Amino acid sequence: MMQQFMKELEQDPFDAEEFVERLAWRTIAETKNDGDEGELNPTLLHESFVQAIKDLTLLQERQQKKCEKLETAVREEEATFFQEIYTLLEQNKQAIGTFQELDSKINHVATKVLHLGDQLDSVNGPRSRVVDAQKMLTHMTEFLSADSPSSPIFTDPELIDEAADMIQKLYIISQDLPEGKFDSVIQKIERKYCDIEKKLIEEFVNAMSNNDLQKMKKIANTLSQFRGYSECIDAYIEQSQPESLTSKDVFGHLFSLCKYNNEIIQKVFKNPEQVMAKFVLNIYQLKLMEYIGQRLDSKLGSYNYLQTLFELYSKTNQLSNDLAVFNMGNDKNYLSKLTTNIFNKYLNDYILIETKCLKERCVTNLQKYYESKNHQKKPIQSGGFQDLRRDLQAVIGTRANINIAQIENYGGETFLSEELAVMVLQDTKHAFQRCQLLSRPKDRASNAAQILDRLINSLLIEHVDYAVELGLQAIPVEGSKSSPVLYFFKVIHLSNNILHLIEKQFTDLVVPMAENTPKYNECLQKKKMVLDDIERKIKTGQDRCINAISTWVRVYLQSEQKKSDFKPETDDFDTVSSPACRAVLNYLNAVIKEIRSNLDGNKVTQVLEELGIKLHKVIYDHILQFQYNTAGAMVVICDLNEYRACMKSMGPHVTDLFETLHALCNLLLVKPENLPQVCSEDSLGRLDRMVLQSFIQLRSDYKSQKQAFSRV
Repeated sequence: MMQQFMKELEQDPFDAEEFVERLAWRTIAETKNDGDEGELNPTLLHESFVQAIKDLTLLQERQQKKCEKLETAVREEEATFFQEIYTLLEQNKQAIGTFQELDSKINHVATKVLHLGDQLDSVNGPRSRVVDAQKMLTHMTEFLSADSPSSPIFTDPELIDEAADMIQKLYIISQDLPEGKFDSVIQKIERKYCDIEKKLIEEFVNAMSNNDLQKMKKIANTLSQFRGYSECIDAYIEQSQPESLTSKDVFGHLFSLCKYNNEIIQKVFKNPEQVMAKFVLNIYQLKLMEYIGQRLDSKLGSYNYLQTLFELYSKTNQLSNDLAVFNMGNDKNYLSKLTTNIFNKYLNDYILIETKCLKERCVTNLQKYYESKNHQKKPIQSGGFQDLRRDLQAVIGTRANINIAQIENYGGETFLSEELAVMVLQDTKHAFQRCQLLSRPKDRASNAAQILDRLINSLLIEHVDYAVELGLQAIPVEGSKSSPVLYFFKVIHLSNNILHLIEKQFTDLVVPMAENTPKYNECLQKKKMVLDDIERKIKTGQDRCINAISTWVRVYLQSEQKKSDFKPETDDFDTVSSPACRAVLNYLNAVIKEIRSNLDGNKVTQVLEELGIKLHKVIYDHILQFQYNTAGAMVVICDLNEYRACMKSMGPHVTDLFETLHALCNLLLVKPENLPQVCSEDSLGRLDRMVLQSFIQLRSDYKSQKQAFSRV
């Protein structure tokens, strides 16, 4: 049991309540095993607990003794370790003292060594200079006595480095020799100097061919003291740029070439910034200038020339941006200056070519479009005289009941093309993009204004304005007996689409270039002036269309509406709208559909409301021309119901007008005794009494019951 308790007590975590529960259940289980299946035996359970307490107490005493024994052993080991640590600390103190003493001795010895080194240098320096001077005098003697020096360093190719060092010193000395007496010596040294310099450059080129960077660096360092150092750099540049224009992607190849050679230049030359700058200068002024000249000097048309110029300038700028990561000195504008030098002669007359090309393409596109329509553009007469002539034709035609105006509607052709507009706008878009890149900053706004002028002239004036003028002339003259066929709403639709495209291009491309410059207001005013003129003509066309519709309705109703429609002699008739009303409604429904399909936004609401107001006036005046019996009143109310249903789409104001007119027409049908009550209702109560009387007088029974009607 003691072992069992030990296992349970050593569990982690230990739960005392669970331990007691297990002990109790274990005791109960043993009781059942003994055959006692009855109730719980508390006595046995108590004895089991008492025995467990004794066992646990004994176990505690044993464990306590073990703990005391282990604590004693630990205290003894702790004392031993403390003694060892104290001994080690004493030894460490002794070692630190020894180290400090040794460091002091080393410093003392080092001081003596430095002093001795200085003494040796003071002795060796003059001796070395004397030796060098003796060598130079020896070689100078050779130049004085012989045609050419015979020393091994000047004859052995393997000693070229020593020969270079010596000839450099002799050359410097020769520059101080007096002329006349030493001319021959100076010339000999000069020849040898040039000869060695030439050999070093040849050695450099050979090392470059073998990709021997170490040797190249060594020779470059030696040549850096010679006059021909720049020739060494030129040789490197020439050898490193063979056939650099033969690649399909010239600009990509040039960048890769610069990147590769920049790494070599950094390793080989003492002044890599200047060498890299000269390397790039050679690429721009020789390679790129030649390539760009070949591309642009070939026989290109204006459009292809501009596209090629734009492409080359863009790629050159991109190359400059890519090369900016390399260190080429302190001039941050170095690459942009190189680019400017290349393209200066092409950019001077850029805008002249641009505007000329744009004009030619626009004229060609417009001409092709009108040719496809078999149309020959003609001069347009507009203004006060033309409008007066049209008005006179309308008046004469209406009164004389003849059509004297010759209206050409071109079979419904609008002479407006969104495809043509997109083509022109695409050309101007490319022109604006080229203008942004190729124009000098001070000329950019002015150049953009010139391109905008060409766009306005070609697309707005020559195409949209011309089409609107033709559309105005194609609107039937008011008073025509045949129902007017109106194509002008389609002209408005196409014009608005094109105007929106132009406005978007102006905002996206012109504004960024011209904003905050004096040219901005100029561009804005020019565009606004032309657009306002077109808008004015469109508004004139809308008014003419509305007048043509309302006038035709008036003329048609006057000629086709019969008096018998509203004053039938018998009561045997169908209470349906009159034939004249149905014909008018068929036409009006087609007109409303045409307006809604071609106009949008506020334009639809505005035009329909204007048309509805005019139609209300026409129908109102038309109703006042007849007399109505009871059956006729029902017919006119049927007509008005049809008119009212048609006019609901023309806005709330028009709807109110026809609701009021409907209420007035009800006065034709109401019994005389009920008229005062009907006239006082909301819809009629606010109207002038004269208006009410004018409708009441239309009743056929008005004269017979005039006294009853007068009370209204």
